[in-house]
Amino acid sequence: MTTIPRIPARFAGIVMPLLLSVIMTCIISGVSTFLALGFSREALDAWPLAWAMSWVFAFPTLLVVLPIVRHLVSVLVAPPMR
Repeated sequence: MTTIPRIPARFAGIVMPLLLSVIMTCIISGVSTFLALGFSREALDAWPLAWAMSWVFAFPTLLVVLPIVRHLVSVLVAPPMR
């Protein structure tokens, strides 16, 4: 069985927002594009550019916002009971 090379753990803080931004922008740009243009060839042609432009903004935003969100969650959520 062939194993897939793995990225070192120290890059998890980049890989997680990268994957999250790719998946989220794909879904949201698709929904927005198809709502605006209907399910058509025009929408299918417009979606990749909408996705790319969304991702260009989403990935850096996640890199900045994610530490703030983690902090807010730690303030709002009680630690587990022991």
